[in-house]
Amino acid sequence: MNTATLARQSELDRCVDAAELTTTLAAELLEVADLLAGEPRLRNALSDPTTADQRRRDLVEAVLGGKLSAGTLTVVGQAAALKWGSGGRLIQVLRRQALRVLLGLSQQDGRLDRVEEELFRLGRTAVASHELRKALDDHSTPVAARRRLVAELVSAKVDPITLALAEQAVPADEGTFAFGIDEVLALAAQARQRSIATVTVARPLTQEQHDRLAAVLVRQLGRQVNLQVVIDPNVIGGARVQVGDQVIEGTLVSRLAAAAQHLTK
Repeated sequence: MNTATLARQSELDRCVDAAELTTTLAAELLEVADLLAGEPRLRNALSDPTTADQRRRDLVEAVLGGKLSAGTLTVVGQAAALKWGSGGRLIQVLRRQALRVLLGLSQQDGRLDRVEEELFRLGRTAVASHELRKALDDHSTPVAARRRLVAELVSAKVDPITLALAEQAVPADEGTFAFGIDEVLALAAQARQRSIATVTVARPLTQEQHDRLAAVLVRQLGRQVNLQVVIDPNVIGGARVQVGDQVIEGTLVSRLAAAAQHLTK
């Protein structure tokens, strides 16, 4: 993946991270991805790089407005406004965002550890069983049927979010189920990283400053964060906070709330 594509992916990640994470958002993103997979004219129109970005966004509103929640419509519009190179790639990024939403929900509820463990075990089971691996990776069988097989195997044994993620790991066009599981686990690792806030300051924070800044970031980001404090004498005034690829410079940190003022005093 080239630098430009990674930048667009990060931009869409930020759009989703700013939205309210709900099962509706995840389900609707998957519905739109399925719709585009079955509607080549619409898929091509929404991914045509010769069409102005805003016109592609307007097309999303015209076709899907009233059929999706406001949050989903915003995300799909932003996805369409970015240039991915192909309709297939647009479908992939929408599915990726749906998986990120599901993982974010499991993290909010304190279930991410369980979901990761269940996905890992399921992936290893598929690898170990020749018959199961063959059934899940058989592209001559409709993907819906293979997803039903996953549900029949594990629906009563795993977290509902694990089941939803495992169903999406079933390869629709190419690849293997085990590879799909590995991709979901990689997204889970990224979800954990987004909850680590690296705070660079000139001097160590007191416990009170540490706790107040953590509380401010929780309110600002809408999720729990763990602070990793880095001492850098070259930092002059305030602090630099990085959460994933989001950077909050010191002057903004000091304005987030009174609790974050005077961090280096």
